[in-house]
Amino acid sequence: MLNYIWFGMMFVAVIVGTITGNIDAVTQAAIDMSKTAVTIALGLIGIMALWLGIMKIAEEAGLIRIIARGLRPITLWLFPDIPSDHPAIGSIILNMAANILGLGNAATPLGLKAMEELQELNDDKETATNAMCTFLAINTSSVQIILPATVVALMGAAANQIFITTILATGLSTITAIIAVKFLEKMKRFEYPKNGKNHD
Repeated sequence: MLNYIWFGMMFVAVIVGTITGNIDAVTQAAIDMSKTAVTIALGLIGIMALWLGIMKIAEEAGLIRIIARGLRPITLWLFPDIPSDHPAIGSIILNMAANILGLGNAATPLGLKAMEELQELNDDKETATNAMCTFLAINTSSVQIILPATVVALMGAAANQIFITTILATGLSTITAIIAVKFLEKMKRFEYPKNGKNHD
């Protein structure tokens, strides 16, 4: 889908540039931005390697496990439909802990694993369960206590200026996401079918 969107944007830019007689400007902008992209990418390598290395050390030292233990009571409350001893709970907790630490690379496989395990509990394989929707909402809005490596790399020392606002913004977005998903799951239109059949 994204391929179509990007192609559409480029196609419209070329058409508008041709009609307005600014096709040279469009071509030059494409070349300039390509150079800028390479410059930014190369500049990110060093600091991202350092930051991700530090986070990997923290991960190996058990920091994620420590945060996960603190999140477990909250997770059991958010996902009452999942048995407390089910592997999905562990994957969800680890995913949330990784996201909190800004470890996007570590959080992604954990999130996929959690969804796979949640699907095993799903009686209607064509419909997402309440637990799936709740997890997706939390994962998407994710609270950030430690800024992602890409943000630190791009902003450098200036990243400290958005530390508090990032926690507030992501915290509020997560709370909003949880309220929204809990509200919608109680509506008959979005109610998960108990008998394995979708509501009309």
